[in-house]
Amino acid sequence: MDNQFQWVDFYKEFASKLLSYKDNRTALSEKVKAIYMNTNINMPTLERGNNIVDIDPFTVFGLFNKSSMKEENRIRIISEIKNLFSVNEAVPTSFDSIPVLNNQNAIFYYFIGERGADDINELWSLFESALIYASNPNEENKRIISLYFDKAINKKGNGSSKITMGLYWIDPDSFLNLDSRNEWYIYKSGQLSEDVVATLPKMEAKISAEVYFCIVEKLRLFLHSEGSTLKNFKELSFEAWKYSNKVNDEIKAANKERNERASKGAGLADEDVDTQRYWLYSPGDGATKWEEFYALGVMGIGWKRIGDLTQYSTKEEMKNALKENYDSSTSFKNAAHLTWQFVNEMKSGDIVFVKKGLYQIAGKGIVTSDYYYDPDIDGEYPNLRKVKWTNKGEWPHPGQAVLKTLTDITPYTDYVAQLNALFNDDESVTETEEAEQRFPLYTKQDFLDQVYMDENSYNTLVDLVRIKKNVILQGAPGVGKTYCAKRLAYSMMGVKDQDRVMMVQFHQSYTYEDFIEGFRPSSGGVGFEIKKGSFYNFCKKASDDQDNEYFFIIDEINRGNLSKIFGELFMLIENDKRGNALQLLYSDEKFYVPSNVMIIGMMNTADRSLAMLDYALRRRFAFFSITPGFRSEGFRKYRDSLNDSRFNNLISRIEELNDVIISDVSLGEGFCIGHSYFCNIESITDRTLSNIVEYEIIPLLNEYWYDDIAKAREWSDKLRGSIK
Repeated sequence: MDNQFQWVDFYKEFASKLLSYKDNRTALSEKVKAIYMNTNINMPTLERGNNIVDIDPFTVFGLFNKSSMKEENRIRIISEIKNLFSVNEAVPTSFDSIPVLNNQNAIFYYFIGERGADDINELWSLFESALIYASNPNEENKRIISLYFDKAINKKGNGSSKITMGLYWIDPDSFLNLDSRNEWYIYKSGQLSEDVVATLPKMEAKISAEVYFCIVEKLRLFLHSEGSTLKNFKELSFEAWKYSNKVNDEIKAANKERNERASKGAGLADEDVDTQRYWLYSPGDGATKWEEFYALGVMGIGWKRIGDLTQYSTKEEMKNALKENYDSSTSFKNAAHLTWQFVNEMKSGDIVFVKKGLYQIAGKGIVTSDYYYDPDIDGEYPNLRKVKWTNKGEWPHPGQAVLKTLTDITPYTDYVAQLNALFNDDESVTETEEAEQRFPLYTKQDFLDQVYMDENSYNTLVDLVRIKKNVILQGAPGVGKTYCAKRLAYSMMGVKDQDRVMMVQFHQSYTYEDFIEGFRPSSGGVGFEIKKGSFYNFCKKASDDQDNEYFFIIDEINRGNLSKIFGELFMLIENDKRGNALQLLYSDEKFYVPSNVMIIGMMNTADRSLAMLDYALRRRFAFFSITPGFRSEGFRKYRDSLNDSRFNNLISRIEELNDVIISDVSLGEGFCIGHSYFCNIESITDRTLSNIVEYEIIPLLNEYWYDDIAKAREWSDKLRGSIK
């Protein structure tokens, strides 16, 4: 037998040996204790206080089939089982593809006081009837195993994955495991015939025996056919394990590349900069854990039955685990979302507001650690983060709070401001300062290395921004205006501090009310109140920090109705009017634009559908044209690093195309093809270049020369020919 299936004979023989203990479970319990005593490995919790009085055979198999178990410990436990149970087969040394249990859900029964009187007996009956059916799969034996299958799978803590995993361990020739890998491979991977998959019943968290055996029999028939290269359940499970590993590795690599490309090309996020987020959190129902968590300096969430949350790679996996361990009829959509956020999205430096009920705030703190799992601190709330609690008391919540345990409230800037205001004048707490955030340094040289612009142009642009205060970056699509704008701000600040940079995008529906202030429905749901807009809030923040420069970036600035958006601020944004105050339209408040606020707008010169900028606004901005950077030193270095003749041919052809576009009286320099279409490519493939040409450049040419089809076709063919 191939080494990858070396385990099968040992598992089968051990199953038959184990069956002899069905009516002598006291002796079995003592042998389980002996396994851990003789190997000097800590025994998992198998009963409250680990006073084992009964145990089922699937849980015994689970002792050496758990996730995160070190292979050396697995072999030590199996070796001890071989000795204690007189198993003749050799101890397996390869465990690839064997399905394993979640460490925190590795027993098939509940503890005394929580389980039914017959729960363990019925698991033994399932085990025995499975072995009988495996040796003689007739209809009567199938009826008996089906009876106990349905009983076992419908007990709390058990589900399709867990029960079918146990059956597969004891006889993988007769039973198919439907763990998450196999389920994905069978139903979603596309590796099995679509015609076969279409005949299979739908998978659920707790399937019936009728559904299970329907899946088993249809797949066995397919595996035995000439259309399948896999011939049995073992080979199917092994292939699912291999293929899922391959796909997971590819997804991780693709996600990493996409994130890096997005952070470099979009200008909207940076992988080395953490944006502070704000969370509303309830420590237990009705904040019952608040005093304890405050004293411990932690925050925690429950869902103890699904164990360490880092083992789940997607929200869907978390949701399935919740359904399997709690209630298969509940969606758990919100619960999976908040557990995912608690593990993967919350981070050190985030601010947490503690709520008590719907109408009271009980405290505030700063997250100081990554997620960690520790059931010893609190068995009911084992999912934890450390928090430096800075405030504790009672404050009225503005309006009614949401019901959820954890909510990301960062996007609701007015709401966050209201909550922060509760603590501004609070003197009842310990004197604690929020930790100073440290930001990555960002220099002029960093800008020149990343943005394909020469040094003289950079120096000119910086001078324009500091002198004029208001600059519009204009150029053709793809020259990297957005990317440039944010990195220009970083280089002028000297650090990547996203708290001092804000980006908005204008559009035809963007209004003065969004930008400065306006009436909006009140938070209580009755009447209207004045809500402040993005630019107002940003200026207020900047006015409290006059020693530092702040950058307000407006994408697509020429798409908005600028006169209506800026309103009376036309005058206030001028560099020599900074600091002068005017009465705002809706409120009795006087407002000014601080001198440390720089406004950077972006506009596409190739956008035919847009009217010219309002002259009154145009004279308040300096205009800086960004041109394709193909001839810059930075792009040349990037081009040389790829060292690919097809890429070089394509860029040369693009430069020729740009010369034609410039000389075209209906187009001009503002319609040139930008360099950003070709940036952040790590390796060249035929598909990489073809996709850029076919789906990004050629559609643009068809738009440019919509009235000259022959010219568009000519250059499309030239671009295609350059990469052959």
